[in-house]
Amino acid sequence: MSFSLFAIFLLACAGAATTGALFKPGAWYRTLDKPTWTPPDWVFPLAWTSIYLLISFAGARVAVMEGNAYAMAFWASQAAFSTLWTPVFFGLRRLKGALLVMIPLWLSVLGCTWAHFQIDTLAGLAFVPYLVWVTVAAVLNASVARLNPNETPVQPSEM
Repeated sequence: MSFSLFAIFLLACAGAATTGALFKPGAWYRTLDKPTWTPPDWVFPLAWTSIYLLISFAGARVAVMEGNAYAMAFWASQAAFSTLWTPVFFGLRRLKGALLVMIPLWLSVLGCTWAHFQIDTLAGLAFVPYLVWVTVAAVLNASVARLNPNETPVQPSEM
């Protein structure tokens, strides 16, 4: 595995992570009704840091291997939808709209997991925690949307 490729993939993850810094959960999120099984706040940065390190490792391993086209396309797709979800949920407060982003995000992570496994077992295994996490996040997003049906979205002009 190339350290420079790992750094490039990690830099892409850092770009996605900046949406979390720009659109923080804050007081609004704390006031929402959430299911009892919602992970505590400290779990989120720990999970995302681990996921970003793992998927950067996977991307760097597979990027130099033959037949990596689908793996790289799914990697780019998951990065794009992951970056989009945070501003839709936390920025615009569109709980149901975020679910519409979650669908292609989940499918992209599933595609990444499958495509990486086809090329390299370690790279495929590195995506498994992300698939688990995005599954939990999808169910949490759906639960929060269901528990808060009257939540008013923010208009882009109000941001």
